[in-house]
Amino acid sequence: MTATLRTLITLPRMLRHGAAVGAYLPPDASVVIDPPTPELRTALTAAYAGDHVPARDLLAATRLGAEWERRGGYVPRLAESALHSPGWLDAWLAGSPRDPDALLVKAEHRVQQAWEIRTGARASDVSPDQFRAFFALLDDAVPVIDAATELNPTDPVPWQVALTHARGSQAPREVFDAYWAEATARAPHHYGCHLSALQYLCDKWYGSHEEMFDFAERAAREALPGSKLHALPLLAAVEYDVVSDGAPPEGGGPIERSRIHAALKRAQELSDAYPHGDPEVAGVRNHLALMLILADRHGEALEQFRAVGVHATEYPWAYLGDARGEFLDFRAGVRMHVAARMPFFSRPKPYESKPAASALPAPSAPYCLALVAAPPHAVVDAALMCGVPLRIAPAPGRSSYVELAAESEPGVRATLLGEDRLTAAADNITTGEPWPALILRRTGDRYGFTLLRRGKKLADHNWDPAAPVPDHAAVTATADALAEAYGVTDTRPLTNLLRGSDAPARRQSALVAALGLPPVPPGFGTRDEILTTLPDAQILARRGFLAGILDTLSGDPAGRPPLPRRRRWWALRVTALLLFTPVTAYAWWDPDIGWPRASLSTIATCYIAGQLTGAWRRRGRIAKG
Repeated sequence: MTATLRTLITLPRMLRHGAAVGAYLPPDASVVIDPPTPELRTALTAAYAGDHVPARDLLAATRLGAEWERRGGYVPRLAESALHSPGWLDAWLAGSPRDPDALLVKAEHRVQQAWEIRTGARASDVSPDQFRAFFALLDDAVPVIDAATELNPTDPVPWQVALTHARGSQAPREVFDAYWAEATARAPHHYGCHLSALQYLCDKWYGSHEEMFDFAERAAREALPGSKLHALPLLAAVEYDVVSDGAPPEGGGPIERSRIHAALKRAQELSDAYPHGDPEVAGVRNHLALMLILADRHGEALEQFRAVGVHATEYPWAYLGDARGEFLDFRAGVRMHVAARMPFFSRPKPYESKPAASALPAPSAPYCLALVAAPPHAVVDAALMCGVPLRIAPAPGRSSYVELAAESEPGVRATLLGEDRLTAAADNITTGEPWPALILRRTGDRYGFTLLRRGKKLADHNWDPAAPVPDHAAVTATADALAEAYGVTDTRPLTNLLRGSDAPARRQSALVAALGLPPVPPGFGTRDEILTTLPDAQILARRGFLAGILDTLSGDPAGRPPLPRRRRWWALRVTALLLFTPVTAYAWWDPDIGWPRASLSTIATCYIAGQLTGAWRRRGRIAKG
């Protein structure tokens, strides 16, 4: 009861302040998990296409320039691409078998192969066969790691790989200590090596909570100004509070909360030293945002989400579920929590924009277009209460193109829609209707779509040349959902289109054609409001909640074609009216039912009667011409 009252009290505050509190947050559709830097993206895109030259040049530059931090971040991403597309790495090694960069990627690749087979599950959930394959692959990695260390003796990154290998191979402490000494002799403040060591020393592996915090705090005290090592105690705090649930080990005591608070303060100081949107500290800011939420410091967490911008990271959110979904859900929750705590008649403080990372390209929201398998008048009829302005144009085959129309200031409901507004509007349009809607997205060289039917998301897919293709099971499920929605009998062409990431524009257009949908309008993905060039396009203006109800009752909103209701619509509402009328009469006659329930049934009866009356009057106007 208390929670219900609190919700009723805070809801008006959230509705009033939600839009202002969310200012300067990038739209949900712009958020990408672990987006690579432009130079790494170029190398990854070429690698997935079978060309190793950009990756070779990228790593050679980091080796010759002794840019060990960048190198330590690039190698795992390139090795991950080789897990899904090994041909480019094999070709590189075949041409240059003693290339220290190629051998370093191969060493990391072997370790990642082993972990992919083992999975991240607890040891009790890993089968004996998985463990045998895991240890066999780790044994195969040893000579490759040794070769990488010998060919580039000053490089600390092979020792970063060796530290990860030590954790998987259950290496004793003296071996770990020897690897750690080699790593710090080459780069005493290398962030990647410290991350690998922190995992080895945590309680779930071979150390303890106390040892983990001691290691992290010592590294932070000795770190250079601006070094990400200042955030190492924060990562220890996440390991303790989120991964281990703050549970002390047997025979050990809990970590003092003062150490957690000190870790947050140190990480906040580090975050403040970097410009907003800088991917260099995106991981730090994502971890910091989660820990501030857990500490009930939502205002400070909102500042970190603003600083993160579009650069969400897989961890810590993957500890809780789907990384991107969790990031967006927590960000929306923080926004509403801050709005709920503001007095109703106050105004949020104006947001003071802070310097952004000027060297980075400005993030852009994807261009979106919905293909709805229904004629425009039916789409308009279903979209009256979606809360955003739409531009709707007829398409071949009794279908419709739908896009967002520009508005100077979004309404309250538009700010609460969560995922991109066109997808949310399509969710509203398809609810209770038989037709599906396919929302197409284009952002640079990333293309994708979302399939909605009856208000449910049935499939979601992205073509990203710099990302691995989805596994066969995921692609098959997506193809089956598309085939069922659009009556396609042979799913093989769909599967073939989904199982590649090259030429995403061609794949997206070919998929639309394979589903029998109208072609994508020319120029889509190059500018906003592409439907303005199509004939007979009409604007469905945004309506408030009450206005939407009144328009639904009257059946004659501005710009809506005067078409008759379907027979099913009449049958359902007449049946409902015949049911609710005696229920309402009985509710007012029987004193035991009470006036709240009687009032609800009366409202429902009047609502249905109003719908029928408005539709009947509209039917008469249509008959008169």
